[in-house]
Amino acid sequence: MTLQAQHDQAAAAHRRGDLVEAERLYREMLETAPFAARHMLGVLKAQTGATAEALELIGAALALKPDAPDALFNYGNVLKSAGRLDEALAAYDRALAVTSGYRAAQAAREETRGLLAEALNRRGNEARAAGRADNALADYDRALALAPHYADALNNRAVALWSLGRLGEALAGFDAALAVKPDYVEAHYNRGNALRDMLQLDEAKQSFDRAIALDPGFAPAYRNKGFCALLSGDFALGFPLYEWRKRLNPPIEARSYPQPLWTGKEDIHGKTLFVYIEQGLGDTIQFYRFVAPLLARGARVILSVQDPLLSLLQDASPKVALVGARAVPAAFDYHIPLMSLPLALGLTARAIPATVPYLAAEPERIARWAARTGDKGFKIGISWQGARGGVTSRAVPLSCFEGLSALPGVRLISLQKGFGAEQLATLPQVECLGEDFDKDPDAFLDSAAVMASLDLVITLDSALAHLAGALGRPVWVALKQVPDWRWFLGRSDSPWYTSMRLFRQKTDGDWAGVFAEIQSQVPQ
Repeated sequence: MTLQAQHDQAAAAHRRGDLVEAERLYREMLETAPFAARHMLGVLKAQTGATAEALELIGAALALKPDAPDALFNYGNVLKSAGRLDEALAAYDRALAVTSGYRAAQAAREETRGLLAEALNRRGNEARAAGRADNALADYDRALALAPHYADALNNRAVALWSLGRLGEALAGFDAALAVKPDYVEAHYNRGNALRDMLQLDEAKQSFDRAIALDPGFAPAYRNKGFCALLSGDFALGFPLYEWRKRLNPPIEARSYPQPLWTGKEDIHGKTLFVYIEQGLGDTIQFYRFVAPLLARGARVILSVQDPLLSLLQDASPKVALVGARAVPAAFDYHIPLMSLPLALGLTARAIPATVPYLAAEPERIARWAARTGDKGFKIGISWQGARGGVTSRAVPLSCFEGLSALPGVRLISLQKGFGAEQLATLPQVECLGEDFDKDPDAFLDSAAVMASLDLVITLDSALAHLAGALGRPVWVALKQVPDWRWFLGRSDSPWYTSMRLFRQKTDGDWAGVFAEIQSQVPQ
């Protein structure tokens, strides 16, 4: 068999997907056609995911023929798939430099630019998902330098800007993506999110509506339109739209049981209703209040809660049967997620059940922690970061409390656990309650007891805000300009908790103004 015939046979096996036979034939050619055999073996290995071996083989082929454009181009592809984009760009550039013929070079250049732009966009997405928005922006900018009308990169760059709080730039970016691709569902949706955070709620809902018109099954747009409605107190629109959370990918509490879902229309007098938690600990504490109207309808309620909350809620008022997060009762008549209760009960913003306290701390713990904290000074329990970490809408640096720590007679006592607690070293005036504070798996038992002897709690939007409110303790909550929907807009009180005051940013990102106002309100 001639060398050409052997090559044709190997190539034919490769094309029809018989990679075992193709590899055998290529290896037989290693001595007689070392460049072609190594090049094509490398391409084959890349197809099977053996990236390191592919790079070694194509690299060996290029050592024999450094200016072979096809090998350079394939080498660039493998480097790109390995995430080595700078090296891929160099390989592509070299391939272009040695390509003969104007039209062939132009076509290769456009294909190369498109492939590299796609790879840079993908790497930007990975950086953004890892919380490195600045790195992501650099990759998106490089992608757009190669392909200025690349709609995905325009949209993703705007999302990165949005995550950095650069809302005006983000909005312009979404508009640029939509100018290229007017039917871009995700860009309309993302534009709605930016407009919401700019407090342009009507315009935000229009963008969500456009996304829905283009894709009637696009669940995130329904849900976030619902958040806009809830934020403005429109429960009649907001809570039905919030049910779309069950169609997200992945869905949120779209449970299915043989028993029917309770919608609020069915008579539950004398029936057993299984209510189950969803989302965070604070949500469970806040929405526990809806147990009372269920009992008023004559239902027997079995409530599934996060396991760490079982001890805290066992003496909540009114009492119901509690089970853990994964438990399902042997028998019940209807079921419903906890956060669907406002819809089923026909809740309005003017009729939120707000009978507090409905939680209580254990007397023995109260006495123990009261002895630990003492009775000197004006004692303020503080928390500066929610459970997610990072300086976000649910977090500020501990340094924001520095002015409060300097007030005469004020004692700041840390209620922070986990994320953020490492910052205590930066403000030694803040008292730490020790390693044994809330160290048990049961959540908030010590926090609730400590709060009983504090004069005030100051916290970010977090579970501690709901805990203090449900205990009826004085609590001040620091909120960003556009907060979570449950805090509504433009009010300093909360219809959820009678003992709560809200302190809001006047402009986006202005935590200094919030804490200056808080400091001015602390009793002297």
